Amino acid sequence: MARVRHTTVPLAAGLTMALLSGCGTDSGFGSGGTGKTLVVGMSDEVLATDPASGYDPGSWLVFNNVFQSLISFRAGSSEPRPEAAESCGFQDGGSSYKCTLRDGLKFSNGNGLTSEDVKFSFERAIRIDDPAGPAPLLASIADIATPDDKTVVFHLKVRDATFPSKIASGAGSIVDHREYPADRLRDDSKAIGSGPYKLDVIDKGRAAFSVNSGYHGTARVKNSGVTLSFFRGDQKALASALEKGKVDIAYRGLTVQDIDKLQTSTSAASKGIDVVEGSSAEVQHLVFNMKDPVAGKLGVRQAIAYLINREALVSEVYKSTATPLYSIVPTGITAHNTAFFASYGGNPQPDKAKQALRDEGITGKVRLTLWSTPIRYGPATDQELQAIAKQLNDSGLFDADVKSVPFGPYEKAVEAGEYGVYVKGWVPDYPDPDNFTQPFFGKDNVLMNGYENKDITDRIIPDTSSLADRASTEKDFGELQNQVARDIPILPLWQGKQYAVAYDSVNGLEQTLDSSTVFRFWELSKL
Repeated sequence: MARVRHTTVPLAAGLTMALLSGCGTDSGFGSGGTGKTLVVGMSDEVLATDPASGYDPGSWLVFNNVFQSLISFRAGSSEPRPEAAESCGFQDGGSSYKCTLRDGLKFSNGNGLTSEDVKFSFERAIRIDDPAGPAPLLASIADIATPDDKTVVFHLKVRDATFPSKIASGAGSIVDHREYPADRLRDDSKAIGSGPYKLDVIDKGRAAFSVNSGYHGTARVKNSGVTLSFFRGDQKALASALEKGKVDIAYRGLTVQDIDKLQTSTSAASKGIDVVEGSSAEVQHLVFNMKDPVAGKLGVRQAIAYLINREALVSEVYKSTATPLYSIVPTGITAHNTAFFASYGGNPQPDKAKQALRDEGITGKVRLTLWSTPIRYGPATDQELQAIAKQLNDSGLFDADVKSVPFGPYEKAVEAGEYGVYVKGWVPDYPDPDNFTQPFFGKDNVLMNGYENKDITDRIIPDTSSLADRASTEKDFGELQNQVARDIPILPLWQGKQYAVAYDSVNGLEQTLDSSTVFRFWELSKL
């Protein structure tokens, strides 16, 4: 049997008061890599190399390794610590956030990194406001002051206790103001940063990274370079490449069947192939268009909530590589509750589903299409929605089918309100309940389903965002989750686990698979 390595990294519940009042100095310095190079295979694409665009896992993987942010998440921690900064902290009662840069920071092209570059990078992302970019995470910035080359002061529109976590993500990537246009994206695929790695080349088949010898930060690089090999949604080819030794690590893209097979394969074990499991806050939801003539009816949504069997989904479709999710804030995140379990139970209740439809005045079968997209939210998404359609149809109350559309036209149709029921996955930018709620509600939210709830958008989200003690947000976020379970604009399905599959000559994967979602190239090494 192939060995399964479980990370022991804890999934921390929230940010501490000590962090939010300030980040202390970390005097560590990065070191040049001396180990072997590694090849990492993945089925995700890298959609952008410019940090002002790209809000996908592949692009953020590049950002997290090529660019520095002022603060960053260490392995296993949800508390951002200084990275390009020597120290950071709130001041003026939380209305501003001040960072002091390290000495000697340089970009990979040799240019010095100063507060001018930091200011430029944030203002550029906000100004460009690319539809696929991180500008929404930076919305609380009013202006940025740079009193000297080492000091940056963010003046905030409102108190935002999650601001450190936001700028510790890919949204906080610092670019060279001499190399990036101020009002548009780069028109090439180059990436010039000050992080542990340099992007040497990227094309449709691969991206090659070498160690940045001029890096000045906290990472200790344990290899001499990493190559990403892109399989562009071809999970079978990725699994084959792993078994043939063409890649050292398979990350993001093996099917659940592949993982299940590898975990029990004597052949994989004989080749020294390990399945490495880590924690994750990735979630998936069914989304309901509240203006749709069918899905817009509360009784229809309630009936679906009563009928879906999450345990069967994660067991039969995902082979237990995910766990059932009963609220929009996942397990391990501050304020998580099980509001949907409390309201609709954990097992199908067809009698209650039938009554919900009757209360809505519906006596016949409900005709419904579940819309899917085959790659973006995981390779098993189509199979999952087909299983959900079967669960609904087996009740005798629905006549449901599934249609799958490539991601580009899928997103356009969702935005146009053409779908009644569709799937959305979410990989958090930072491990805080704010990131599982704020993006989903209000103007320009990522769900695009027409749900309006003034109590959530005008009271709960603004009030909780100002509280430095994140534990004190539990009551309000609990109320928010209960309201969502009552109205059912979305239906939580599962919370994922992170997996990578690698040869046992590879070390360090346990340091890359945690709730921060940062895949740290520098932690990887090969014997």
